[in-house]
This record gives sequence, C-alpha cells and structure tokens, in this order.
Amino acid sequence: MNKAILAEEVQSYINANLNSDVHRIAMARSPFSEVSSKELSGQIMAKKKSEKKLPTWFNQEQIYYPQLLSIEQCSSEKTADYKSTLISGGNLIDLTGGFGVDSFYFSKHADSVIHCELDPELSSIVAHNTGVLGVTNMRCEAVDGLKYLQDNIESFETIYVDPARRSTTGKVFMLKDCTPDVVTHLDLLLSKTQQLIIKTSPLLDISAGIKELKNVAEVRIISTKNECKELLFILKPGFIGEVAIVSVTLNKTIKEVSFTQHDTVATTFANAPLGQFLYEPDAALLKSGAFNQIAERYMLQKLDQHTQLYTADVVKPDFPGRIFFIDAVHTTQELKKEKSLQGNVIVRNYPEKPEILVKKFKIKPADSNFQIFTKTAKQGFIVISASILQHY
Repeated sequence: MNKAILAEEVQSYINANLNSDVHRIAMARSPFSEVSSKELSGQIMAKKKSEKKLPTWFNQEQIYYPQLLSIEQCSSEKTADYKSTLISGGNLIDLTGGFGVDSFYFSKHADSVIHCELDPELSSIVAHNTGVLGVTNMRCEAVDGLKYLQDNIESFETIYVDPARRSTTGKVFMLKDCTPDVVTHLDLLLSKTQQLIIKTSPLLDISAGIKELKNVAEVRIISTKNECKELLFILKPGFIGEVAIVSVTLNKTIKEVSFTQHDTVATTFANAPLGQFLYEPDAALLKSGAFNQIAERYMLQKLDQHTQLYTADVVKPDFPGRIFFIDAVHTTQELKKEKSLQGNVIVRNYPEKPEILVKKFKIKPADSNFQIFTKTAKQGFIVISASILQHY
C-alpha cells in the first residue's frame, strides 16, 4: 500500500481525471515522484467503477482503492445493505473479506466484526478505509479465514463466507469446487457459529447446493433490476425441516416472496380471452422454480405449462416483476396484416428469436409498448400487444 497515493495533490489529480483516458495516463510519465503512472491509472479505474456500485466509498475522501478486479468481484452496496439485515447483534466473522463491503455493512448491525483477507495488501487497504469511513467495531486480519477458525477457540453468532470458483469455465459448478471448500469444512464451520451464511454465484443450482450441505434453513435469491446477483444459503446448526426459498428483489422497494422447497401446487391455465393484465416474474422469482406457486400466491392464471407468464383481471402492485396492460392479442397471421407495428419484442416459449421477429414483422422500437410472442395452453402461439404498467 503506497501511502503517497493519499497525498492531497495526488487525490486531486485522481478526481480530476476520472473521465480521462486511463491508458494514456498509464503510458505517460507520472507527475508525482512517489506514485507511478500505473498506480494512478489503477486508482482512477477502480474509483470510476465504484461510482454507482459503491457510492459511499466513491463520495468519501481519502479512500484507497485496490486492483480493479477486487471492485468488480465485491458486493454492491445495495446487496450488502440487504444482507446486513439478516443479522442482529452479536459477533461476526467474514472469512473471505475482500474489499470489505459486506463487512462494512455487517458492522452496522453486529456488535463486532472480524474481516479476514489472505492478501496482506488488500487487508491493509480495508483497514485504512474502515478508519476513514468511521467504523470502530471492525478488525482486519491478514489471514486465511478457515485457519483463523481452526487456531482460535472463539465462536461467532454469524459466520459469513463467499467461496470463489476455482474454475470459471462452464456454467455448472459445485460448492466443493470452490475456495474455501465449505463442504469439506462444514462441520468446523457449524461448530463455531449459530448461523452460517454462504454466498454463491446465482449460477449454482439451488437443489444441488442444498444436497451438498446440511442444516440449510433458507436459501435467499437476490436480484436487482431483473438480474440475479447472488444466492445466500443460510445454515443453522441442528436445523431439520423444510428449506425456505426466498426470492428477494432489491429495486425502488424490497419485495420478498417465500416458498418451501417441496411445495406442490396445481395450477390452472388461462382461458381465451386472456385477462386484462399480463404478469412477468422477476429473475429471482424464476430462479426459485416455484412457477405454479406464483400463480396460487397472487391468484393468477398461467399461460402454459412451459410459459412463465401469467394473467389476471386486476393489478397487484406487490407482485415482484413487470405488469403489462394487454392492448390486443393476435395470431401471427393477424399480426402480418398490422401496419406500423411498434414495441420492444419479448419472446417467451416461442420458437423464434427477437431479432428475427423484428425483421419479419418490421417492428419499430417504442419505450412503453411491447410485442410479446408466446404460447398459451388454450390458443397455441400468439402475440400480445401490451403497454407497461409496472417496471421491475
């Protein structure tokens, strides 16, 4: 950690060049004797990346930034803030601290936090930033988090761990293929805590994750703006029972929908004509796999067994997802007769891609109008012309 970067004139240079060509800065001669051009460009890139993802850090003076990869891999403030509400008091250890965003937010609800980070440079950066941000109940340890647990008799109300995939090739992976290996060390982890929170990539299959672990009480699926960001497996030592699957959307408001893993619900398919409104579930809700339960919970009718769209004659603002007003329903033959078609094209359980359909039907883009190509159980393939009422 080069403390010369924190000098007032260097910080002023970084702030003045946030929109400059960082490659040019990296190749040019540094205007500072104790700070290299590479360090300057690195600070600028990392700070720029933090502007929307980490506004608290971005707006705070004297923040020291790590390599860009650490910023790209860390939690956003929005997801970290939500996770912090899952704890209440007590002591917490973050075994895979990284840039410390999760630890920072946990410190707002925990009595004390230990931030473990194997990289001494990153650990010292987090320790500095923690002080700048005014956190007084967080301690940084430049150690392997699992080794810290093994070497100390201390136990914790909450253990938090974010295992990293050892290989990024392919979409399918198992928890045992991550570092640290929480599956192999599960007994150690559970013996040291009342609550173990394991964060994973949303690519992990939820059922497979539950099978690899034990004592899983909840799985929380976190999304923002219809993009699944992470899964949280919450384990309680000795817990035996149905696993709660909780879909969480973090947008202007927070919406949570909870099901148990083995809920079995029959559903009814929409008749013709459809209801006045069309419902498109958020990505977190779709990841839960509770397609029939969605219909039951919100008193909706599903369009088709394999079409994850729903309809009703009333608007339900608490629904986590988009809601459309159905302007018209066409067959594809009827649509060919329409002139000056406008709308964003959505495809759900339909055999052609959006870009093909745009050309085929000469559809021009429009902000609030949609042409939804889909399949219903009663009418087969149809096109729904709709206008947006509720965004994600």
